[in-house]
This record gives sequence, structure tokens and C-alpha cells, in this order.
Amino acid sequence: MKTFVLLALVAACSAAVFKVPTVQSGSLRAKLIKEGKYTAFLAAQHAARIEQLNTGSQPFVDYFDDFYLGNITLGTPAQPATIVLDTGSSNLWVIDAACTSQACNGYPDSGYKKQKFDTTKSSTFTKETRKFSIQYGSGSCNGYLGTDTITFGGLTIKTQEFGVATHLAEVFGYQPVDGILGLGWPALAVDKVTPPMQNVLPQLDAKLFTVWLDRKLTISQGGSGGLITYGAVDTVNCDSQITYVPLTAKTYWQFALDGFAVISDTGTSWLGAPATVMSAIVKQTKATFDWSSELYVVDCSTMQTQPDLIFTIGGTKYNVKSVEYILDLQLGGGKCALAVFSMGSGGFGPTWILGDTFIRQYCNIYDIGNAQIGFAQAHHSF
Repeated sequence: MKTFVLLALVAACSAAVFKVPTVQSGSLRAKLIKEGKYTAFLAAQHAARIEQLNTGSQPFVDYFDDFYLGNITLGTPAQPATIVLDTGSSNLWVIDAACTSQACNGYPDSGYKKQKFDTTKSSTFTKETRKFSIQYGSGSCNGYLGTDTITFGGLTIKTQEFGVATHLAEVFGYQPVDGILGLGWPALAVDKVTPPMQNVLPQLDAKLFTVWLDRKLTISQGGSGGLITYGAVDTVNCDSQITYVPLTAKTYWQFALDGFAVISDTGTSWLGAPATVMSAIVKQTKATFDWSSELYVVDCSTMQTQPDLIFTIGGTKYNVKSVEYILDLQLGGGKCALAVFSMGSGGFGPTWILGDTFIRQYCNIYDIGNAQIGFAQAHHSF
């Protein structure tokens, strides 16, 4: 796996609009499948989920595959970290340099060495007595809280509260990330920490940010991923026609979809759908379940001829083409994966997740000031 380049600040329209390119992590599924390690990885994940359920914690959405990364710095002098830019959570955390476990260091075959934050080398760091613990769908992290100067996308926060993780779940050891920067609402934040995005709003021309994700027809090995624009709508990579819908809750970026609760989540690679809808998609695409990979698959030869998935949001129809929801994960046998998974909220929380599969087709404009989300057709070269 390639080492990720640092983010570069691109010339903006004004002093208060910041455009920052993102990079893709690359597909963990594809990497493990290629190396013959995916079955063992799934077994470990099943064990971790059982243990997590026994704790009684409410998990966040799953960080599992091919997410989008950005670069931040922390402390004085600045120390770099590569983090997940995630609209499905609201906390910032990085790895403590004092953590020496394999997960904190990164597994040798992951192709990525963790960048850890050394609090003792920052003259502006203040350690708190409060602890933090976050459960995600595929793992957890815990440690203590502290405050320090951080920068992301050319924006600086002099005193940001964040988590310093002293323990990570095993899954994070396989992934090329040093932490997570949540772009959700304050109500979703663990320990009532003010999210970084809320702290930078006074610096922006407009209280919003735009996410544009680039398209890759073959499975991602990492590299250029898209662009996040703080303080303005991305008028280069996104269509000028934007349709906004009001949020139904200020937690996740949650809105209504013909009677369903839906969230837009950059931290989830695929589409999450109710079980009944998942069954209908499987039937329509003639997908079959592959037990070795625990995925629904279709013949790759049908990728260009499968029907669009059509979502109706605020009276507007949004077509997601098969090139977005069918992915070549190099499973072999001419099989491609259906990038949709079944959700069961049990009546609590969102019943859909419109992850990167949807966001690649439509730019998402996260309008914090007006508590709404906008969608615009994304521009791609193919």
C-alpha cells in the first residue's frame, strides 16, 4: 500500500474559503482477499462484535473499507496525523505516542506506520482528568481527553478538546489512519466535546462545507480521493443546481427519504438499506451470497447493464448508477460485489445510510448554518 501524501492547501476564492484534496485509504477488503487473509479477519471481527454487544454500548457506524482521509496537525511545534473525515461521528481523536500495542503501531503488512501524537513534545498541550471511550461498528478506542492547537484544511483552532487514545481495537491496526475527525453535530459527540467544525465556523464565509468524491471504476488502491471545501459550495466539481432538504435531527446528518430516516455519511463506504429493500435489490440484480467473503455478488459482466437505484428525497429523484453500487473487489471467478448492506435499527436511529456510493454520484453540501443538506450532481471525467 502506498504512503499517503500530505494535504496541500489550494488557492481559495477568499481568505475564508478553504479547499483541501482528500485521499482514499484503499480497500481493506480487496487487500486481505488478495493476501488470503480475509476469512481470518472476518472471524476476528465477529468475535469483536460479540464482545462489543456484551458491553451494552450503542455503536456508531462501521469504519471498514475504502474511506476518505485528510491531514491535520496538532500541538506546538506541529505534529502531523492522517485522519478519517467522517460526517457520521463528532469526536476528534488521535493515537497517544505512549501506546505501544500492535494496533497503535500498525501491523507490518498493513503498509502503513502510524503517526502518533507525543503530548510531551507539545508546549501547548493540556491533559485533562476526564477519560473517553468510543464504540464504533467495527471496533473501539479509549484513552483520555486533552486540549491543544490543531489545524486542518488551513484552519486553526487554538484550543481544541480531543481524545488521546491509549488503546485501539485490532481493526485499526490494519487501517492506514491515525485517528478520526468527526464532522457531525455536537449532540452526537461523546463526553459533550465541541466538534472542531463548530469551532471553525466563525472563520468561514459560509457555515457549510462541501464534499466531492472522485470516481474509480476499479477497486481503489488508495490515492487521490476528492475534495472537501470549507466555507463554500464547490462550483468546479459539483453542478450549479442544488436541491436542499431540512435535517430531521441535529445528530447525524439525518434527513427524510419517503418516510425513512436517512443519514449522509462519508465514513461509510457503501449503502445501508432496510432488510426488505436489500432483498428487493438482491432479487432485481440477481445477486447471490458468497459465503467466503460474506458479500452479495453479481457477474462483473453485468456491471454496466444493472438498473439504477432511485432515491426520492424532498420530491426530487436521485439515480445512483450501477457503476457506483457494484464494485470489482478482485474476488475472482468474474464476481463483483454489491456495495449495499442490510441495516436493522429496530425502530431506533436511521434506517438508511447513504455512504460514499451515493456521495460519489452527488456532491453533498453540509449546511450547518441552515440545518439542511444539499445535493448536486458530481462532475467526473467518466
